[in-house]
Amino acid sequence: MSLQNTSIKVTEFIIGGFDSVKVPMAVGVVILIVYVVGFLANVINILFIVYDKKLHKPMYILICNLAIVDILYTSSASPTMVRTLIAGVNTISYVPCLIQMFAFNLGAFMEMFSLAVMAFDRLLAVSCPFHYHSYLTNARTLVLTFILWLVGCCLAAVLPAIVISLPYCYSVLKYAFCDYPAIIRTTCSDTEYYFNTIAIAVFVFIFFTFSFICLSYFAIIFFVKVSSSSDKKKMGSTCLSHLVVVTCYYCPVFVRSILTRLGVVLSLQERNGLIIGSFLGPPLVNPFVYCLRTKEIKYKIFKLFTKT
Repeated sequence: MSLQNTSIKVTEFIIGGFDSVKVPMAVGVVILIVYVVGFLANVINILFIVYDKKLHKPMYILICNLAIVDILYTSSASPTMVRTLIAGVNTISYVPCLIQMFAFNLGAFMEMFSLAVMAFDRLLAVSCPFHYHSYLTNARTLVLTFILWLVGCCLAAVLPAIVISLPYCYSVLKYAFCDYPAIIRTTCSDTEYYFNTIAIAVFVFIFFTFSFICLSYFAIIFFVKVSSSSDKKKMGSTCLSHLVVVTCYYCPVFVRSILTRLGVVLSLQERNGLIIGSFLGPPLVNPFVYCLRTKEIKYKIFKLFTKT
């Protein structure tokens, strides 16, 4: 009997990634709190930058873009997980599931692209301080951001296009939401082939963006060495924020996407923990890092509270 003849028509998926969780309500409340705090912090960051004309500069445009990416990234899956854990609703319709997968992967791609562009921005600011504003204008920053979103949408659309064409044998998702590996495991196809193909593509993007960020910071370190002590302090403060954000994002991604394909075996709980941390951690950390370490935003918050 062919695989096609044994396939079923799936109208909705059952989310089974939390079946082994002993206290789903407590886990759901924690995820909800982290999601709400991260969401509101990013919205506040965006509002500060949008409404203050003094912050209409390339660096702040990129910070604003990262906040938008973080909102998309964390909102792609968090509401579904909260609904499953707190309300006990563990089903999701087929089309919303594919939309969720698209949004999640768009957020993942854009997070990498945004961090890479921000590293390039810092490199330009350090290496060409007198020509920085002529090289990277607001208009060029917006055009570059638009191009990245366009590329990100094209890349993220590939994954739903792959799973749509495959026959399904199961309707239960082993993971916490509708991500690509979860849906591929419900198909009747050779999952190893599709996992390896996507793993190679993901590795290329992770390797390219992470290498670009590392090279940018090697160059920044070189320029910092030949700078004055006051410039060193300013450069270090500016770049440290970005390095914290990069570390927070790439650590779980390396473990989940690269090491697992190299033979590292993760339990279902470990994998769910890593993937949840990868899209809840950065959106929570990023706005606070930039608020606390960016002088202009920190001053705006201080001024707002003193007025209150």
